[in-house]
Amino acid sequence: MGTIKVDFGNQMRPPQINPRVLGIVLAIIIGLGLITQAVVIVEPEEVALILRFGEYQRTLQPGFHFKLPLIERKIRVPVERQLKQEFGFRTAQPGRRTTYSSADFTGESLMLTGDLNVAVVDWITQYRVNDPFKYTFKVRDVSSTFRDMNEAVMRTVVGDRSVTEVLTIGRHEIASEVEVRLQELCDQYETGIKVEQVVLQDVNPPDQVKPSFNEVNQAQQERERMINEARAEFNKVVPRARGEAQQTIQEAEGYAANRVNRAEGDAALFREVLAAYRRAPDVTRRRIYLETMQKIYPNVKQKIVLDENLKGLIPLLSLEGGVQK
Repeated sequence: MGTIKVDFGNQMRPPQINPRVLGIVLAIIIGLGLITQAVVIVEPEEVALILRFGEYQRTLQPGFHFKLPLIERKIRVPVERQLKQEFGFRTAQPGRRTTYSSADFTGESLMLTGDLNVAVVDWITQYRVNDPFKYTFKVRDVSSTFRDMNEAVMRTVVGDRSVTEVLTIGRHEIASEVEVRLQELCDQYETGIKVEQVVLQDVNPPDQVKPSFNEVNQAQQERERMINEARAEFNKVVPRARGEAQQTIQEAEGYAANRVNRAEGDAALFREVLAAYRRAPDVTRRRIYLETMQKIYPNVKQKIVLDENLKGLIPLLSLEGGVQK
């Protein structure tokens, strides 16, 4: 058999690339990369810290800026955004129907009160970065340090109060005191953080003692209810009794004054009659007799008038009653 030779010619040779074109393309790619590295766009809610070989150089405000490529790098810090840290719970999905993580965070929310009781305190701390340089360089792990500060301050404040204060009337005061103390601690450690608000979410007794605690609360509420009812009854009965007593006293004083005045009037009248009697005994005696008869006669049902010379009375009396003159 004969040998067949196939000659593909130049079909298997790779295309030749001009080194000059390749250099231009590489230069363009490198230039675009350098321009991308040099351009810094700072968003409105943040600032950018520029570091040159790891050393801080300047702070870039929101806007369009340039930096040295490969030599300088940027660190973005959100200074206008409100940040928050949650304690005792975690938000899994915020929104209209917020969902929370099912993990157990009681280790950071279980606290001992001043009267040696236990309370579960969940809270949120809202803050902003007011000094980006301190926030970035003064503390190694500022977020973790800030959480530790929160727990330390909250446990200190809760430990100074009774469990009743923590669970009921003292919540607002506790949040205010924690906010003040936490800000002082942040300033002391130069964290660059401005604490805006501390909000106590839920404050409850531990699940193991909730039934007993609820019974105690019900007993206290019942006691308060009975005290309030007793005070209401006291306020209703005692003032009325005092009013009635004052009325009786005033009536007695009025009666006494009336009797005294009448007695004094009768005595004065008697003295005047006595003086008149002494001046004219016969006339006065007759006037007194007539005045007395004027008072007596209207009350007498039967009146019998006799002649002075009459010797017998029986024939004049009627056996059927009536009056005969």
